Amino acid sequence: MDSLELLAHPIRLRIVHAMGGGRLLTTAELCARIPEASKATVYRHIDLLVAGGIMEVAEERRVRGAVERHYRLRQDRALIGPEAVRSATTEDHRRAFATAMTALLAEFNAYLDRPQADPVADQVGYRQHALWLSPVELDELIGEMRAAIAPRLANRPSPERAQYLLSPIHFPLDTPPR
Repeated sequence: MDSLELLAHPIRLRIVHAMGGGRLLTTAELCARIPEASKATVYRHIDLLVAGGIMEVAEERRVRGAVERHYRLRQDRALIGPEAVRSATTEDHRRAFATAMTALLAEFNAYLDRPQADPVADQVGYRQHALWLSPVELDELIGEMRAAIAPRLANRPSPERAQYLLSPIHFPLDTPPR
């Protein structure tokens, strides 16, 4: 199974989100992060991500006679490369986008369902801007966003940090110039 196929599922995408920042999480911790999915479903998706090389077992511990595994995300494998994007069909893109939106909606609903959710204090944003950009300006904007985001991808969890989901989406609303 290739990375596009592995990551094009809302539960697997949410597992990848949860594992960000170098976290080591158990299956039980991942189940708690995705309570609307059954434990069997979360276990099955973890197994697929491990078999596909996107996650790995970082350590194993004996807990009350059972083996508890802590998983780690292989960040270098948890992405869809340029070749996969170029070779993707229109239907592949539709499915991947629908998956991303489904996962985004599930994550947002999970946030709102928390008793301490405070969209104002947490600076929640869901703005959309229709921009007029030339191909060069779009390249510049994408580069600027990458330059702003990339250094923060290495941030590790800490008591003063909360994990935020940032989902930049851009596509032409009209036929782009070629």
